Amino acid sequence: MAILGAISPTMTAGWSPVSERFADDKGWRLADYVARGGYSALKKILAEKAPQDQVINEVKKSVLRGRGGAGFPTGLKWSFMPRSFPGDKYVVCNSDEGEPGTFKDRDILRLDPHSVIEGMAIAAYAMGATRGYNYIHGEVWEVYKRFEEALAEARAAGLIGQNIQGSGFNFELFAHHGYGAYICGEETALLESIEGKKGQPRFKPPFPASFGLYGKPTTINNTETFASIPFIMRMGGEQFLGLGKENNGGTKLFSVSGHVQRPGNYEIPLGTSFAELLEMCGGMREGRKLKAVIPGGSSSPVLPASIMMDCTMDYDSISKAGSMLGSGAVIVMDETTCMVKALERLSYFYYEESCGQCTPCREGTGWLYKVVHRIENGQGRIEDLDLLNSVTANIMGRTICALGDAASMPVQSFIKHFRDEFLHHIEHKTCVVPKDVQWAGSGFHRNPG
Repeated sequence: MAILGAISPTMTAGWSPVSERFADDKGWRLADYVARGGYSALKKILAEKAPQDQVINEVKKSVLRGRGGAGFPTGLKWSFMPRSFPGDKYVVCNSDEGEPGTFKDRDILRLDPHSVIEGMAIAAYAMGATRGYNYIHGEVWEVYKRFEEALAEARAAGLIGQNIQGSGFNFELFAHHGYGAYICGEETALLESIEGKKGQPRFKPPFPASFGLYGKPTTINNTETFASIPFIMRMGGEQFLGLGKENNGGTKLFSVSGHVQRPGNYEIPLGTSFAELLEMCGGMREGRKLKAVIPGGSSSPVLPASIMMDCTMDYDSISKAGSMLGSGAVIVMDETTCMVKALERLSYFYYEESCGQCTPCREGTGWLYKVVHRIENGQGRIEDLDLLNSVTANIMGRTICALGDAASMPVQSFIKHFRDEFLHHIEHKTCVVPKDVQWAGSGFHRNPG
């Protein structure tokens, strides 16, 4: 049963809980959010002093999985927080959206910031947290300023701060501006950055739930995850689950870029076929053929068209196909794409963004880029393909965080599915795709137009 009982009229109108307010660029203000039912879940929870377990169980029923990449069950993650711990506990929103192909979270913060604020407040209540931070990526300054304005509105209305709505519940929330380092999207590097240190991942264990921000228990969730919470509280966990499929609750925002007619953010029920999502985007540009898709952001393995067209957009289907849903950043490539050139661009990104803390990643990412670079530039050798696979095997699982894996998985998958194209580069010193029809762009900019 929903925390608020019956579904409100706005909830029955469609199935776009996160993006329903995106159409109105001026509708992000507190008054507009409240007019659409905003903060009603938080107010109801506080007025009735809902048991913390009830709130967490509602999230568990929804089978909301983390929308930042890992897909870990949100309700289960919340239950790890030691609520009896004396002193401050923290809730942190990871808005450090820096992976090539991702651009959904910035739209949530720009067009519906109060959903994130309300979601974080509800999470703090459920876990007994007293303070929160939203860590916002350093290359979207306007989004940071928008969120700060929304925070000021919420604070002035008594929705954030001390004794919220006269309930005795205290929750202070702050925005923290990053500086564009990709590694700070890793949750422990993010915590280090908030503390004023160099953004480098920590060894785990201990995990943030027991030793997080300033050494206190901390729960970290993605922007879209928090934005989904008010809707779940109003609709009810079971009905939210019903919007998606088993083990994949609700809807998900997919950031579609590349060779489609209408790139952008699309919110669809989990379990929707990729073919349907592609149709929503207007199909392939200029009527060209689909060649490959990176389904979950640049760190997820690439899939050829023959496999991708049989997939549904959910965690389990994409995993079974050999890739990851990740953040939901779908990079579409048509027949004009040189796969060696695409991999070269990706490998350079991870080489440049490695924090350098771990030797396998620091040395290995540079090695991967240099080998792919020479293949692309007509200096490759047959043994380079085995060398690339060997280097990736010696990086994966040998680093503190997952950046080494993120750099390695694209290399492995590109070679696996498009080996003939790499061999053609090596043997003929040129691309199998004629230069005069190759797409000029890289396709992996962080913020596509």
